[in-house]
Amino acid sequence: MRKGKWEWLSDSTSLLPPCEGAVSYYSQFGRVPGFTSAAGRRFRGVLDEHLALLRWPEGLNGDRELAVKGLDGKLYHWILPSFFQLLKDLVAEGREFAILFRTFGSDLPSVLAAVSRALTEGAHPLFPDLPDLKLSVNMSPGQIRCTQKGVVLSRSEERLSSREGERELYQYLSSVHHLGGFQDHFDWWSQNSFSLRGGKPLWVDPFDPHVQHIFIDDNIRQNDEDTIVHPKVFMGPGGSETRTAYTSELYDVCLVQTDLLRAISDPGYFSRRVAICQENYDRNLQQGAV
Repeated sequence: MRKGKWEWLSDSTSLLPPCEGAVSYYSQFGRVPGFTSAAGRRFRGVLDEHLALLRWPEGLNGDRELAVKGLDGKLYHWILPSFFQLLKDLVAEGREFAILFRTFGSDLPSVLAAVSRALTEGAHPLFPDLPDLKLSVNMSPGQIRCTQKGVVLSRSEERLSSREGERELYQYLSSVHHLGGFQDHFDWWSQNSFSLRGGKPLWVDPFDPHVQHIFIDDNIRQNDEDTIVHPKVFMGPGGSETRTAYTSELYDVCLVQTDLLRAISDPGYFSRRVAICQENYDRNLQQGAV
């Protein structure tokens, strides 16, 4: 701001401030309907370009679970193609992995059903060979609920509580296979002013040479008063005591702030972000700590 007036400092989109002292439009004014038709009209071309990249393949009927109709009446991918490319890349690299969707919303059953169709029926027009990956989806949506007393994780008949030790929750999540998902506790995040302490819990063991947990979310920010994940880092090998870590400590190690525009335009985006996290984690592991 100069002389009581806000000024744009960059015509390029970015996750991080373009210079010291810069703040994002969103941090000051929130989500503004029609942003690219008013204050952000200089970014209209960016929006149109990436909407075009999200278009469902021309000439194909829309899939009931993998395509969604936009306000303009056109069909778009509901799940980013770069996500399915990530699955292919991880399998091709021989990685042993699991993926859990973590959402505050009520869309988890629909997400699991859509991904399952793509993986088992080859229903995605860009990735008809996904069944060759031999990946399965746990169709039972889980829940994660937080209170001042701790965290409770449940799915089907399974139930774990941090009151019985956070190590058990970490081990459970480390032993998951293939794909599944949990609905996180939005009311708890809201009660904590949308800060780190009310965010989706992520347990990290910086001494574990076998398992690395990576959380990918476009609402991860290095401002801990306005971020969506609560990192809980174990303080010793095999121990049960954790500490809350700053987002900046684990950024590009166990936390990935999704650059949505690049995730749309670059099919290999998620694969590269995961590779960067693995390199940084391995380096920190060799040095003795994350």
